[in-house]
Amino acid sequence: MAVKRYKPTSPARRHMTVLANEDLSGDKPVKALMHDQRHSGGRNNTGKITVRHIGGGNKRKYRIIDFKRRMDDIPAKVASIQYDPNRSAHIALLSYANGAKSYILAPVGLNVGDTVMSGVNADIKVGNVLPLANIPVGTMVCCIELVPGKGAQIARSAGISAQIMAEEGAYATLRMPSGEMRLVPIGCRAMIGQIGNLEHEIVSIGKAGKARHMGLRSEVRGAVMNPCDHPHGGGEGKAPVGHAGPETPWGKPALGYKTRKHKNRTSKYILKRIN
Repeated sequence: MAVKRYKPTSPARRHMTVLANEDLSGDKPVKALMHDQRHSGGRNNTGKITVRHIGGGNKRKYRIIDFKRRMDDIPAKVASIQYDPNRSAHIALLSYANGAKSYILAPVGLNVGDTVMSGVNADIKVGNVLPLANIPVGTMVCCIELVPGKGAQIARSAGISAQIMAEEGAYATLRMPSGEMRLVPIGCRAMIGQIGNLEHEIVSIGKAGKARHMGLRSEVRGAVMNPCDHPHGGGEGKAPVGHAGPETPWGKPALGYKTRKHKNRTSKYILKRIN
């Protein structure tokens, strides 16, 4: 897949890049595998804005992705590779031998006409889904479950994969995309390969208007506000922060603070942490 640049007919065009999407089939999405989605605009159930800088954007329907892949031992043919406006990865439409259809995340190397399968008897081939116990050590995997039967929760973004480092007892050791080493139950399933659309991270939006189409609203730096509006505000010229570190408008640490609720229960599964 190539990254396209346009002639700079305007200041926005000068830096904007888009994906050529040459590997997409161009087929229309299956209506039975889509549903409407309502956008919150960053508001909670009482109408209060809890996440700023969200709102507007183009309407889009949600594509129902099969993250569980529980149709074991039934071969499925890849009917098309399609664009999904709700995620960074592309999706593949599967047509099963029993007539069922479903969407999955498209890994690198999966093409139209290929056959994939899930279950313990599946081959070690890109697009197939097996329990970690049946996947050789060193294999690159994606769409990984954390709880058997719950569905894929790890490595679902474009270009992401994890590697199986060891299998011992009831757990497999995975090297996560961040470099963290984590134990995952050996009965959890994973898909062989790496999520596709690798060039997604190098695409430049180019202009604010395109970000608005994506549902992103503009942000204003706290340093240019008044002291009554933001802790960073006020001062003559570019004033230093003046406190322990960057803060939100409400005085909370802006660079994040620890929010893990179940650290006492889950820390035993993390062998090597990346801070």
